[in-house]
Amino acid sequence: MRRVNWLGRCLVSMAMLGGMCMPAWARFQPVTCRNSFTEQQEITEGRKVAVQVFQQMPVLPDNSPVSQYVRQLGEKLTANAPGYKWPYDFHVVASEDINAFALPGGSIFVNLGTIRAAETEAQLAGVLAHETSHVVLRHATCNMSKQQTYGTIAGLGQLGAAILLGNGALGSVVNQGIGAVAGLTFLRMSRDDEKQADLLGTDIMYDTGYDPRGMPQFFETIQAKYGAGGAQMLSDHPNPGNRMQYVMAEIATLPPQPNPKVTSVAFNDAHALAMKEKVYSAKEVQDGAWRRTGHYAVVAGGPAQVVNAPVQTGDDSQPGQASGVRLSRAAMGLKDRMVDYQGSGFSVKYPSGWQKGSGQNGNVAFVPQNGAGQAGIAYGALVDSAQWRGGVTDSSSLSEATAALVAQLSKENGGLEQIGQVSAIKVGGRQGSSVELRGKSPVYQNGVQMSERDWLVTVARPDGNLNYMVFIAPEQDFGTMRPLFSSMLKSFRVQ
Repeated sequence: MRRVNWLGRCLVSMAMLGGMCMPAWARFQPVTCRNSFTEQQEITEGRKVAVQVFQQMPVLPDNSPVSQYVRQLGEKLTANAPGYKWPYDFHVVASEDINAFALPGGSIFVNLGTIRAAETEAQLAGVLAHETSHVVLRHATCNMSKQQTYGTIAGLGQLGAAILLGNGALGSVVNQGIGAVAGLTFLRMSRDDEKQADLLGTDIMYDTGYDPRGMPQFFETIQAKYGAGGAQMLSDHPNPGNRMQYVMAEIATLPPQPNPKVTSVAFNDAHALAMKEKVYSAKEVQDGAWRRTGHYAVVAGGPAQVVNAPVQTGDDSQPGQASGVRLSRAAMGLKDRMVDYQGSGFSVKYPSGWQKGSGQNGNVAFVPQNGAGQAGIAYGALVDSAQWRGGVTDSSSLSEATAALVAQLSKENGGLEQIGQVSAIKVGGRQGSSVELRGKSPVYQNGVQMSERDWLVTVARPDGNLNYMVFIAPEQDFGTMRPLFSSMLKSFRVQ
């Protein structure tokens, strides 16, 4: 039926314009990248990430009426998507955040918060068409291929953590550092990516019979309600500027639609059901109590059932995977030879057996084998930089900046306990501050989550900014690793 309707519009357009009938997207020719992934690699690795999503987020089962509606809407849109025929599938996450994301290979997840915020079917279709366009244009793997950091395939396997953890436990604040090297940032699109997805999404909506103005209307609605940074979608999908203007310019090039679809009874019914569904805050998603409810799917297409926590348990003699268990002393790299790392404006030594990776912003993470995973860094160190209003010019401003950084880390991580006072130290001959924090470790032992000790050290830079280092280990192992951490700190030099 959609094809008949499209042909009918085409015949009218040909009669009026004397042109050749073709889908709207056929005119859209985005610049393609040199992608390091084959299509099959992208599908395979994207599915691995999807497994992690189901383990770490409350995903409604496919037989949920809301999921069924979203899947049917998505199928209408992808039937009109150009290019490679990706195996698209659509899922709903019981998150209150207004957001949606597309994994490489075609898995698309939309939060209940997004369905609740949409006022019409065209607005929700706009979100799905936009995410579909990211898949068509292969933006995630294109971005990864451009940067070629930390092993491309391995990086893709870590993509889910950015979605799942956001700014969660201190492990994941640090994960933003290693995340930049392990692929966690590649679902955060550039403004140019967003504009391409807007324009191609506009054409996909048009070809499916929807009023394409629904897409920019949704973005403008949530920006008006929440502010430019008030909804996670606006952070993950930055406004390229003049979104409504360039989408309307694109629409003006298309033949008029006699009766573009704006909404439907099916949307109204699904929206009403979405308003009744239980939703979770980001902190509640991370805490994981939803896993025990039996209301969410363990795998794509699976029924609702109890979801097991995505960790391995064991004892301290058995190194585990994905930072789920304690590392043995041998696995910590305590006796490894120290090697040099030259960073952006600093240098430091680290154990030769540890993995390293530098991010886009000059940050770097160092971790032993199996010292980090989907839940964040359990063992290791992060080096990053920060700015302070007015600049760090003396011991007083350094103390203020350090206190503010502690507060920010605590706020972003559900509350970290400061242990003792901030103390003044010298790092490579420069002024520094030192403070220790306590939180929850990604490490589980015998099914019990361990405490984590985090040592934060800040160092004043000549330009008025500061470098900071965070050394991380389960509290029971921190004393064992402290001499190694101290050796790394002693080697640190600001340049």
